[in-house]
Amino acid sequence: MYIRMQACRMPWADMMKHQKIWRFRTKSSLRRVGSTWLGDAAGLRHNTSKPFEKCLRATSLASCRTWVVPRCGCLDWRTLLWRTCTTIWAFPFERGERCNISGSIRFKKLMMSGDYGTAMDIAKKQVEDGAHVIDINVDDGMLDGLAAMQKFVKIAVTEPEVAKVPFMLDASKFEIVMAGLKWCQGKCIVNSISLKVGEELFKEQATLLKKHGAAVVVMAFDEEGQAATEEEKVRICKRSYDILVNEVHFPPEDIIFDPNVLTIGTGMEEHANYGVDFINATKRIKEICPYVKISGGISNLSFGFRGVMKVRESIHSVFLQHAILESGMDVGIVNAHEMIAYSELEDDMKELCENLVFNKTPEATDDMLERTAWERAYLDAKKKGLPPPRKPRGKMPKLPRKQFDYDNISPKPAAEPPLPTSDAARNHVPNHYCNSRLTHEKITAIRAGSTLPTPPSIDYAQPNDTYPESFPHFVRGRDSVREYITSLFTNRIAIYDGAMGTMIQNYAKKNKLEEEEYRGERFANWSCNMKGNNDQLSITQPHIIKGIYTEYLEVGGSDLIGTNTFSSTTIAMADYEMEDYVYELNYAGARLAREACDEVTARDPTKPRFVVGAMGPTNRTGSISPSVEDPSARNVTFDELVDAYFQQVVGLMDGGADILMVETIFDTLNAKAALYAIGEYLEFSGLDIPVFVSGTLVDQSGRTLSGQTGEAFYASIRHAKPMCVGLNCALGAKHMTPFVEKLANCVECFLHVYSNAGLPNAMGGYDETPEDMAVQNKVFFEKGWLNMVGGCCGSTPQHIKAIREMSESYKPRKLPDVGRPKMWLSGLEDLVVEDVHNHLGLPFLNVGERCNISGSIRFKKLMMSGDYGTAMDIAKKQVEDGAHVIDINVDDGMLDGLAAMQKFVKIAVTEPEVAKVPFMLDASKFEIVMAGLKWCQGKCIVNSISLKVGEELFKEQATLLKKHGAAVVVMAFDEEGQAATEEEKVRICKRSYDILVNEVHFPPEDIIFDPNVLTIGTGMEEHANYGVDFINATKRIKEICPYVKISGGISNLSFGFRGVMKIRESIHSVFLHNAILESGMDVGIVNAHEMLALSEVEPDIRVACENLVFNKTPDATDVMLELTKREKDRMEALKNGGGASEVKQTSWRDLDVTKRLEHSLIHGISQYVDQDVEEARQKAEKPLHIIEGPLMDGMNIIGDLFGAGKMFLPQVIKSARVMKKAVAFLIPFMEKEKREKLIAEGKNPEDFDENDDSNFAGKVLMATVKGDVHDIGKNIVAVVLGCNNYKVYDIGVMCSCELILEKAKKYNVDVIGLSGLITPSLDEMVVVAKELSKGGYKQPLLIGGATTSKMHTAVKVSPNYFTLEHPVIHVLDASRSVTVVSSLLGENKEEYVTDIMEEYDEMREDYYAGLEDRYFMTFDQAKAQKLKIDFDAVPPAPAPNKIGVTLIDNVTLQDVVPYIDWNPFFQTWELRGRYPNRGYPKIFNDEAVGSEAKKLFDDAQKLMMEIIANKSMHLKGVVGLFPANCTEDGEDVQIFASEEDRQAGRPLDTFCMLRQQAEKESDDPYLSQADFIAPSGYKDHLGMFAVSCFGCEALVQKYESEHDDYNKIMSQALADRFVEAFAEYLHRVIRMDMWGYAQDEILGEQDLLKIKYVGIRPAPGYPSQPDHTEKTTMWNVIKAKELAGITLSESLSMIPAASVSALVFAHPESCYFAVGQVGKDQVESYAKRKNMDLPIAERWLSPILNYERD
Repeated sequence: MYIRMQACRMPWADMMKHQKIWRFRTKSSLRRVGSTWLGDAAGLRHNTSKPFEKCLRATSLASCRTWVVPRCGCLDWRTLLWRTCTTIWAFPFERGERCNISGSIRFKKLMMSGDYGTAMDIAKKQVEDGAHVIDINVDDGMLDGLAAMQKFVKIAVTEPEVAKVPFMLDASKFEIVMAGLKWCQGKCIVNSISLKVGEELFKEQATLLKKHGAAVVVMAFDEEGQAATEEEKVRICKRSYDILVNEVHFPPEDIIFDPNVLTIGTGMEEHANYGVDFINATKRIKEICPYVKISGGISNLSFGFRGVMKVRESIHSVFLQHAILESGMDVGIVNAHEMIAYSELEDDMKELCENLVFNKTPEATDDMLERTAWERAYLDAKKKGLPPPRKPRGKMPKLPRKQFDYDNISPKPAAEPPLPTSDAARNHVPNHYCNSRLTHEKITAIRAGSTLPTPPSIDYAQPNDTYPESFPHFVRGRDSVREYITSLFTNRIAIYDGAMGTMIQNYAKKNKLEEEEYRGERFANWSCNMKGNNDQLSITQPHIIKGIYTEYLEVGGSDLIGTNTFSSTTIAMADYEMEDYVYELNYAGARLAREACDEVTARDPTKPRFVVGAMGPTNRTGSISPSVEDPSARNVTFDELVDAYFQQVVGLMDGGADILMVETIFDTLNAKAALYAIGEYLEFSGLDIPVFVSGTLVDQSGRTLSGQTGEAFYASIRHAKPMCVGLNCALGAKHMTPFVEKLANCVECFLHVYSNAGLPNAMGGYDETPEDMAVQNKVFFEKGWLNMVGGCCGSTPQHIKAIREMSESYKPRKLPDVGRPKMWLSGLEDLVVEDVHNHLGLPFLNVGERCNISGSIRFKKLMMSGDYGTAMDIAKKQVEDGAHVIDINVDDGMLDGLAAMQKFVKIAVTEPEVAKVPFMLDASKFEIVMAGLKWCQGKCIVNSISLKVGEELFKEQATLLKKHGAAVVVMAFDEEGQAATEEEKVRICKRSYDILVNEVHFPPEDIIFDPNVLTIGTGMEEHANYGVDFINATKRIKEICPYVKISGGISNLSFGFRGVMKIRESIHSVFLHNAILESGMDVGIVNAHEMLALSEVEPDIRVACENLVFNKTPDATDVMLELTKREKDRMEALKNGGGASEVKQTSWRDLDVTKRLEHSLIHGISQYVDQDVEEARQKAEKPLHIIEGPLMDGMNIIGDLFGAGKMFLPQVIKSARVMKKAVAFLIPFMEKEKREKLIAEGKNPEDFDENDDSNFAGKVLMATVKGDVHDIGKNIVAVVLGCNNYKVYDIGVMCSCELILEKAKKYNVDVIGLSGLITPSLDEMVVVAKELSKGGYKQPLLIGGATTSKMHTAVKVSPNYFTLEHPVIHVLDASRSVTVVSSLLGENKEEYVTDIMEEYDEMREDYYAGLEDRYFMTFDQAKAQKLKIDFDAVPPAPAPNKIGVTLIDNVTLQDVVPYIDWNPFFQTWELRGRYPNRGYPKIFNDEAVGSEAKKLFDDAQKLMMEIIANKSMHLKGVVGLFPANCTEDGEDVQIFASEEDRQAGRPLDTFCMLRQQAEKESDDPYLSQADFIAPSGYKDHLGMFAVSCFGCEALVQKYESEHDDYNKIMSQALADRFVEAFAEYLHRVIRMDMWGYAQDEILGEQDLLKIKYVGIRPAPGYPSQPDHTEKTTMWNVIKAKELAGITLSESLSMIPAASVSALVFAHPESCYFAVGQVGKDQVESYAKRKNMDLPIAERWLSPILNYERD
């Protein structure tokens, strides 16, 4: 029985059901009769397995369909194809793409050559291959599309095998498809129209197509652009549908929407959801737009995988399967011949495609790229007759971990945080507080070096009966601090204090706190500046510090007070030469806090207050190199940090601290050193001192400055058993939220936060009010994340009080339940070993073996030659290939292992792609692993220790490793030797375990036993059972040694088969599969890239391996040797035949050389730089072009990525290194070029001075300003500039202003760069800028450093020096420095600087207008410091030629055209050119907007000429010129009708003015416009005018009636330009004629626009007089309404809208300024002077009030 697949009049729901449930099983189930497909019912099955005949009867007939008429088809609907027909896979789908120039290179060539005959063959082939519709597209810039379309169609309709199917006429120009449409007798589809042309033209085009009876493809475009997201697709299609159906009455069944199939798999996150968006949008569009079809250009989807058809069509298959059958897609432009049925896809390919299309996994694109590379290599191998490469295995299923009894322990509630292992901590022994009893030599030695004038009191024990014994009372010496803090933190959220620095700054604003006060009498003659050393105030100004402590306790209600000792280490104090005073600084800081706490506690003993000894991070870092060129360089060692911190601990404890806090940690290695020092103190003293640790995440990446995540930070320090861990500084509470949540989910102890009061503003201050900060912290309390809260930078006692009050109604964080302990390692990221599965799905930790001298010959050679850079590439490759941990071993008799280990680790920790995983430090000498351990900020594994050194040394080594927090590999060795048998392995491991856990108190979860993987297959009988022994011993050891891990060096197992990797990895696969899954092996040193899954081992080899590993047969070794020989022979044959093709790993190497260079720079890859630079040089005209081209492009991209937080500092430094290498390669060629040029010029090259400036692109002076010693950033800038052929003079740190000026002149530099990190540096930069200006210097000034900002530069530094010749520019980061310097020294400097100047002017205006947190002068103080013009020395302008009011109605539009400023015109239309094409007329050259700007301008010129010719607009205005004087109090200006009235004291009216009140940091006056008018006794005058452009409203109404929005807006824009030009014109007439004070002025129109004339014309309502009500005074005086018809609205807007008004001041010292915010005292005075009620005045002045209105 055959079924005719004919048209069905079905309801939409039934059609959807029909296409979902019917499937033809095979192509043979169908056959074709004429133009109709017949389906064999035997091959057709319903999902319910019912026969076709029975199911068909359930189908109802009705409704609507698309009528697509083939040329030879019948018009009877029963013989038409159902919908757009059904393919041989029963998809109601398909149209051909191969007659499309963009879809077929062959078709394009035929059309370009005019070979229409052969082109018809392509069309026929499309029909034969299953296309139901032929897409015809001849779009090409080199082809006459109109003619080509017509000719193709006219020929096609004569070809029966082509013309029997409908056509889709496809073109970007509507006239082309219309031309083709007129030659089609059948019903065609036109592709396409869209709303991007605007609604009117869209409707016109649709109407025309409806008349021709064509179906239409409607693209999801509108006036704003292409729809990309699901919501955009649905919105535009629905809007289009409503217009077409409701307005054009287009048949809905003839509408085909194309919602844009966009490319996925690009690697860009925003593209990943394009497939899902299309599929979802399809369904939604069809639900809300009845009867429409959905189409799409399917090839777009997989464009990123072009060249591998199998991959592309597999992606299409998955996409179409879902888009058609689940969402109802109907039509698509496809290559039917290549299509793959969904059922034909390989399972793994199907999974990859599903993941990619539906964006299921973050790795979907990478996985598909890997598969694409393999498919390409597979085809290549097949073509060459070679064996195929190994197929990517994809994501393997995770196999279950072997479980032991202790793995099933149920978590239990925690009573307290994890305890340190000391007896005092575990038994909660109270601190006796009798520090004089602590006599360890290291402690007494520090006390002996004290600088205290008298021996200090260091005992703080209280009598036991001081306070009651019950909680909440506390007595020192009687009660345990640990117990008390546990009770406090579990009963309520405890309150820490706030910022010390902020409080000191606040004190300094109200009291004198300068260098003299910092020094005090004791340090009056100190050799260097001391201001800024806040810790020193504990000695020189103790009352200030104790007062701050007390205020936090009394006002804030703090339970705990942090000491003023943040920088009190020998390392940090070296900046002030105060290293010897460290003990005293810490003692004094703690002692003052002790006194304050005791005094407040005495007043309320129920709330004891505790002293927290604050230990800051120092100003050096153990993990980051201070040298960009040498990543192994450090400016401090771990041992130096430990010594510095130990001294601090002694001072803090002797000063009375209760708790120690390691805080503001930006480098975890520094924190580990501090914790080590604390541990030493606790060991020497025998005390139990609670330790808190607080990290700092520097930005929204959630990482420390040294690159660690919050979780990794905690994992790195948890060995010290801190009682409380948390975050402080760097961010406000709002921005900390996600990172606090992550910590709350993982830390086992108490958790705290003390955030900043928001993010710092541009001036380094903090804007959050106490209420704001409390609200921002509220989420922490609501979520139950905290046990302690406080404040950091910007917070005050009022902030802490508000936070405390907010927290009181919330419960503290509950300690997490205590469950099975786990090994928690860390690099830059954390890793829980028990949770790990490797790339084969095994519960196994891969330790990469290739950075081991004994594991890799290549690595050994690199280490012996000192090539650490390439060695890092090996480490990166290990991580890429699946290593979870990197094994580092540099053991070799010819190598200095101690130096090599340290250098490798110091470099490795700066490589993010290496350092993100933990390290295994591996050496035969314990001192070597210890040396490496001291450079690791993360939690490492040390490999190894064992009992072969004896129990005592074994315990010493284990104890040292425990102090450093390292996990340890313990080898199965003892004093008698290596364990070989199962029994020996178990015995030695159990003995080691008992010693480590019971005596050393080593965490059992951090112990990794290596029971020795020994070699099998040697032919020796005693070796045959080694594999079995290891596997059996593993299980037994894990049963009797809870929580330990088992590891082994896997390569040892197959050592006898070396040289044949396939055999070796097959043996390893069988061994590991059993050792891991059956016995619980956890860790192994492996080559992850070569590992095989058990399923990948060939069957015969697998049998042989099982026999060998499990010692099953006597001939197991012989069989394996035979297989090894076979594999060797195969390898030899392949070698002789050229070798197998491999999957290409570095696909970026296929890019163009310029893109390869960019890639190398961005990714810091130096491997290929020389060869790529040489290739680029061969193509370039000059070597310099390589630097200016691809290398600079790469550096610019780096700048953007770094600025966006997508690159870290180490990566930027690596990029600079690559840049330097590239430039170094080019230098000899550039020198040669210079030499040849000199010879050609007849000069002797030997006489050429190598240091001549012509060698360099420019000379730059770099300096860290006075008082600042930080130079890392400056060094980076110097390196980056040096890489780009700039001569850099780096004159160091602490550079005085005089030195900077001297060196700038000596070296005759082109640019000066200032750097600084600390806040006082900002002031110094201002000083330098002022001195540069005084000295007449002309060099541009660059400002950089962590504390600087663009806003500060614009507001504070720039006004003191900035000109077009020598601008002041803030440089955000090093990678942007080259762009800035090259722009300053290039041809387009003026345009670039103008751009910066305008930006900075706007920033200053915004700052002074909108900044809320300002100090304000009282109104009386501001008046006292007003501008005092010497009107005798600079008298007022002469009297105007005409006093009174003048009507201006004789100025034509043509008169003002030369005064038009066109820049605002383009801004109105939101067209902005990019540098160097900013502004008119350069905007026309802009690549992005230039052509559109030119079209717009031409249209404006045309309309302007029409307006002028038709006189449809005209100008009118009023000018008033009056005698004037400022009032007696100097705050207002009185005007007089005549000189007689002035003499008589009869003012015509009064203009009230406003004065600046915001405090200034300079001696500049506080301005008011009244200052520019002379007082009584002088004959001064004031001018004013109001002007308008009339006629615009009528023109607007005309264009509105014509629905011409374009010319409507154009008219309004031109009216604005006319009236602004009129104002400029009239102001000039006033200056030169009517007033006549500038009769000799000779300025061109451009100079007028740049305000180079004398005097100003500020407008009421603008910054100089921000009160609009002053317009009413002006209108009354000049009769603007009566004479010119210019009126004011209720809100005092001018009508017409195109109006301008202004006051005119003539005095040369008059200037524009911004009043800024004003205080209530001035507003009260102002209202009184205006006779206005205060509330009304406040309403009008609301935007500038510095207070809240009642």
